[in-house]
Parts: sequence; structure tokens; C-alpha cells
Amino acid sequence: MPLVLACVAVLLVAWPDGERRGGGTCPARAVGSWAPESRLTDAFAAYGDDAARDDDWSGGDGTHSVRLPDGRLLWLFSDTFLGRVNPPPNQEGQPHKWRAPNAPMVRNSGVVTSRSGALERTLPTPLFADPAPGQWRWPVAATVEPRGPGDDEQVVRVLLWTRATGPKPWIFGVPAATEVATLSLPDLTVEGITQISDQRGVPDPERRVLFGTTLVDDGDVTYVFGGNDAQTASRPSSHAYVARVPRGELADPTAWRYWNGRAWSRSGTGRPVLGDGGHKGVGSAFTVVRSEGTYVLLTMAAGARGLTTVTSYWSCSPTGPWHGPARGFAPPLPGDTAADGTTAAYNPQAHPALGGDGRIVLSYDVNNWRDTGTAGVGGQAQVNRNVELYRPRFVTLRLRNPGDPGT
Repeated sequence: MPLVLACVAVLLVAWPDGERRGGGTCPARAVGSWAPESRLTDAFAAYGDDAARDDDWSGGDGTHSVRLPDGRLLWLFSDTFLGRVNPPPNQEGQPHKWRAPNAPMVRNSGVVTSRSGALERTLPTPLFADPAPGQWRWPVAATVEPRGPGDDEQVVRVLLWTRATGPKPWIFGVPAATEVATLSLPDLTVEGITQISDQRGVPDPERRVLFGTTLVDDGDVTYVFGGNDAQTASRPSSHAYVARVPRGELADPTAWRYWNGRAWSRSGTGRPVLGDGGHKGVGSAFTVVRSEGTYVLLTMAAGARGLTTVTSYWSCSPTGPWHGPARGFAPPLPGDTAADGTTAAYNPQAHPALGGDGRIVLSYDVNNWRDTGTAGVGGQAQVNRNVELYRPRFVTLRLRNPGDPGT
């Protein structure tokens, strides 16, 4: 996509200019402009292509990150390919870099960026072991917090989604539980994993809620967002939920409180804060950031065919009401893959450690759905034929008030 088109304004909706919150104004916020962040996209491509080691990351999705106290950045991925990347052409003469059909795959991984910003190493994989046969863990949002309330020692807390093998339409696994892993600093050793919410007792998998797709630290409180999975045509969008946890207590399930529509409750998973099961809602993975006191939620557009569009909502509170959706933008797909109609973007995630000066750095994952479900990874045959398909890509966003000129 030409840069001149990438930078155009993308929002043309009529919303309230803002709301009153705590005696002040919470301004309406939405995406005003965006542009590809090629430096980061190219950095992961170069790291994945490096054939110096066979146990290194060569591609993955479920992209999340957290800044460590010493300046390094920990990147977390769900399903991950390891092994060597070969130069084109591949066995079928296609002009792409490729992996062997039997390239190793693990359910999660961690990659560390040095203090200077260079992708440095892949942690031993999988970073989080499978809890049982037929089950696995996907890491999602992470934060650095005190080991306990008032402690000086800090640790990394990583939210995990436990999923289990299931029949169609659950080709990516049935939601099972939310967990929290504790990693020591500075060596990033997994000290332990605590279950926060076991959802296996909920008979309908579509009503199971997993937390951790995104989180927002707000003073002494961490807001953790989650959602259910919409797997049927009758539910084209998922619902968003939110919990709050005192800082330093993410690994304590008794400290979690869930918004039930009126108050923060100790029991259950709460009630949705966003989603009507139709055009208004979220994808199975979304992200939330704060801008000038306003919460902004970015997600793949509910019900969008082909997973083509990132849209947004805004609110003065994590519990809503959420205004939107806004008109979105279509993030660029790699190379020549967009024309065949089988490549999709998904899982938009903000990376606050990389933003600043009004910029939001957003990653998104890409995959080919032609071979969806092969060996547990959508389009595995295609992503091995073209390694660009299963690596994070990045854009830079700027938020504006919908009423501002040029928005």
C-alpha cells in the first residue's frame, strides 16, 4: 500500500466530543492516521531468517511484549516455528523463503531484545510447558510488578490461556483456563504457574471467558481484559470482559475482582462490558491503551469477512460505556499474498514500551487460512512455503478526537 494512502485519515463517525469523568473531561479518541512501521517488521524478518541456530524462532503469532526493568524487551509468542529458513526458490519453485514441511513447532516462545533494541536470543522453548496431554498454554499480556504488595523485588507476570484439543469448529482449541506465570528477574526463569479461573465447568465453550488478551496498569491497580470465543455464524463477534487486581497480586486468584455490570465481584467472570453478538464487539484477541485519560480499544472489526479491518472504541472507564465502532483501516499484508484472498490479519496488539510522543506501535499477525487446522496451526503448509505469513508486522498509529480537522 503506498505510504500516501497509509497515512490518510481513517475515521468519519459522529460521536460525542467527550464525557465527564471525576470532574474532568475524557475526550473522544480514535485512530486519526497510521503508517507501516517497517523497521520493526524487517527486524523480525531478519531475526527469523538467521540460520545460525536450529532452535531459534523463525516465526510465530500471538505477539505480546513487556519492558523489563533493565531496559530489555521480552516478546511473547503463541504457536511458534523453529528451525532453518531456506532461500528461494522452494521445492515448487515459488519465489519465497521457506521452511521444511517438518519444521519444528512449539506452543509458545519468548524472544529477548537487548538494551540497544536488537533482537538478541530465543529463550529455551517451549517457555511454558504443556499442563497435560492434549492441552497447551498460549502466553498473552504481561507486566512487571512487585513480587507482593509493598515488596521491593520485581518479577514478570505473564497471563496464560490454557486450551485443549477439540472438534470443529474448535480447531484452535477449546478454552480451558486462565493462568498466571511468574518469571524471575533478570534471568527470566519460570518460577511457577497459578490457575486464576478454571472454565472447564462451563458446558458451552462459547461462554467460557479467558482473561489476559490485554492489560492496563493504572496506579495501584491493573485492569485485565478478556473475552469469549465466537465460533458460530450466530455470534459473529465476541464479548469483552474486565477484571481488576491490586498491583503485586496478579498471581493471587483471591485478589481478582470481576465487573458484573454494577460492581466488582469476587465470584464468576462478570458481565460483558462490550459486545452485542453482532456488529458491535471484539475479536478473540484485542488490545486496550490509554490516551489523555481515555481508554481506547483496538480490535479486528466485528463480523468483518476475511479479517481485513482494525477498528476502535473509546471509553472513560474500563467498564464502559464504550463508544464505537469507528471506521477502521486495513493493515497491509505481505508482498503478493493479499491478492489471493486467503491471507488475513488478526490479533492487533499495542506495545506501549515502543510508543511515545503521541505514537502507538501496533503489531498484528498474518496467516493463510487455506489449510486451516493443519497440525494445529492455520495454514501450516502455506506458512512453511512463505515464511512472511507467520511473523508479526507493525504499524504506527496516532489518535485524535473524531471532531478534529483532518480526522
